[in-house]
Amino acid sequence: VRFVVDGFLNAVAALARRTGARRVLELGAGEGEVTRRVVDALEPEVCVATDLAESCVRRAGRNVPSALCAMVDAADLPFRDGAFDLAVACEVLEHLEDPGRALRELRRVSGRWILASVPREPLWRVLNLARLRYVADLGNTPGHVRHWSREGFLDFVREAGRIEEVRGPLPWTIALIRKA
Repeated sequence: VRFVVDGFLNAVAALARRTGARRVLELGAGEGEVTRRVVDALEPEVCVATDLAESCVRRAGRNVPSALCAMVDAADLPFRDGAFDLAVACEVLEHLEDPGRALRELRRVSGRWILASVPREPLWRVLNLARLRYVADLGNTPGHVRHWSREGFLDFVREAGRIEEVRGPLPWTIALIRKA
């Protein structure tokens, strides 16, 4: 599992590095694993890591002390238009009832780049079932309310801009989008 997760985090860091961003926003920071990789890759002047859960904000703050951490709703970001060079939403859009609204907010606050990822379906569920996880829910991870195939996700994020690069470390789809 660690090998698979490291592949995901390395791909995220490589795509973030391409942007050269100095001001970074991350939605759904969780424990700060993606935040840490992005900060290590870019050494940004400002990194704001957000989550809706207070416990996640505290953990991300402990794990990435250089990041400013705050509780923020992805559907209503309290930042000015173009405030960040890079807006990151890794492993968060599948948890949202209205991911389109969050994507529009990411586009609004991003001056140039958006980096987003989701688990690739139905592969994600099949792998969960193979690990005998979430069997009663047919492999659906708790909290996942949206499910995308690779092409379905890429079609979804095209609303935000031009897809510059896609990486697919199993079982994820990661897209680097240049804001239109």
